[in-house]
This record gives sequence, C-alpha cells and structure tokens, in this order.
Amino acid sequence: MSTRESVTYREAINRALRDAMEADENVVLLGEDIAAAGGSFKITEGLFDIFGPDRVTDTPISETGFVGAAIGMALVGFRPVVEMMFSDFAAVAFDQIVNEAPKYFFMSAGQMNVPLVIRCTGGGGLRFGSQHSATTESWYLTTPGLKVVAPSTPQDAYGMMLSAISDPNPVVYLEHKKLLGNTGPLDTSEGPIPFGKARVLRAGEDVTLVASLAMVPVALEAAGGLASDGIEAEVIDMRSLLPFDPDTIVESVQRTSHLVTVEEQTVHGGWGSSVAAEVVERAFDYLDHPPVRIGTPSAPIAFSPVLEDASIPSAERVHEAVRTVLGK
Repeated sequence: MSTRESVTYREAINRALRDAMEADENVVLLGEDIAAAGGSFKITEGLFDIFGPDRVTDTPISETGFVGAAIGMALVGFRPVVEMMFSDFAAVAFDQIVNEAPKYFFMSAGQMNVPLVIRCTGGGGLRFGSQHSATTESWYLTTPGLKVVAPSTPQDAYGMMLSAISDPNPVVYLEHKKLLGNTGPLDTSEGPIPFGKARVLRAGEDVTLVASLAMVPVALEAAGGLASDGIEAEVIDMRSLLPFDPDTIVESVQRTSHLVTVEEQTVHGGWGSSVAAEVVERAFDYLDHPPVRIGTPSAPIAFSPVLEDASIPSAERVHEAVRTVLGK
C-alpha cells in the first residue's frame, strides 16, 4: 500500500489500527464481533487474520464488563482499543468511562495512567432508530481526564487514531456511520495528528461555520450554495472536542463578524454552546449578530425516514440560517 492514496473513512481507521498494532505489541482490540465479523461496520475487518485471538478479541455482549477489563489491562501496560458497536451503548459502561478510567491519573497524583481508546460509532441518517443513532458528542465534555475527538475525513481518522492510541490517558474516539464510506486522500507519512486543533476547510470572509462529524460535509455543501449567492462562508471542522480549539474560531469570527455552529445533537448542552460562549467572551465587539446554533430537536432520532430527515440539520437549513444571520 502506497504512502499517498485515496481511501474510505472506514479503511483509514482500519489502517491506523493495523499500523499501531504492528508498531506496538501492547496494542490490543476488544469488542463485540470484531474478530469473527470485523465488527458491525467492518472497521476491524482482516485484523484478526493478521494478529490472532490474543490481540483481537471478541467479547460478550457486556459493555460494562469489557470496558472494565480494558481499564485493568491499561493499568498493567497494555494499550486497549475498545469498540462500542453503537455510540449509544456507551451509556451502559458510563461508570467505567467517566468515573473510573479518567480519574486514576488524578487520584494517584500522576503515578498511574489508563491508555485506553473507546471507539464509538454513532450518528443518524441511516434508519437505525432512536437507540442506535446518537452521536453522543457532548456526553463526555464535562469529564476532566478524558479527551474526545471526532474526525470527519480519512486523513484525520487515521492521524487522530494514532494519537489516541499513543495517549497515556483515555480517549473517546467518535466515528459517524454516514462517513464510513466517504473517500478522501490519506498520507500515512503525516503520522499522528495532535488533539486540540481545529481545521479550516474553506476560507471565507462573511460568516464562520463550525461543524463536527457528518455536519462537516453538510456545512461545506451549504458553503458551496452560499457562494452562488455571493456569500463566502469559512468552514471550520472542530475535529477535537475535548480539548477544543477556541483560538482558530475566534480568529475567524474577528474577520467574519458572524458565527453559526452545526452539530447533530441538541444545542442545549452541546459543544456549540461552548463555542458561542468563547466567541462572546473573547470577540463580542466583533460580532454583528448573535451566534446561531443549529442542531436537532429535543427528541431522540426517530426511525421514521420523514422524521429523521427533518430532525438532522441539512445544507438547506444551514443556508437559510446564514442568510438570516446576514440579513439577506
């Protein structure tokens, strides 16, 4: 496989796992059906054949059990990567994720680390119903000791997975089902991507659009439509939610004077609220309009195609919101 290539988001994650496992024998994978079937979304496909049952392990249907086991493994020197079949299922293991894994470092005065990655595949748009469609982005953002990342491109999926595996403490790595088949360039020579840095995907001077996961391509599509109306939108991919990068966003708003955030979850308690607060605190005098947050209604994602499509932010909805913000 060449250094520079075009791969799917799914393949980029698989490649990162394989490269990390080849580089460090302490990297191990745990999850439901990840060995026998490559996982529900085939992200670990082929890894069992390369590394065998000692390093790619099918677990019982017990998130509480296998996340707890992974914490124990991490404490004694392994670097486990746990797959949550669906992001929603992380709720079953929430004690381990927010009350156990991130606190060992603090409670031991820095003497103990938990190098654990929890992969969560979530998001709506594919008719999986209310209990299998949440992105769960903001579930973790008030938990000191956790890092939370949400790559939207194959390059970021690869580089951020390498960073997650090498991190000495727990990382929640969020994937989106609708992105798995998206294709983009991958340059493996770029290596790990540091957390805490957003990426400007499209430059613009009229409005700043900040998005995450599957809302990134939605924001880019909206920006393309706005350009035909003579409106140049700057599109920023959050990528890293905890820590997040307020500097890149504030600098953008200081030029555009307008902010719109787009997330596939309710805006109350969402990361968009934190972004808006940072901008108001640090760039209030630059704003020509209050920040606008776009998200889902205060209801679970429905199985009904009509209801699901209506609830998830679309490019048309973003386009309309930007025109309202700009008074056009």
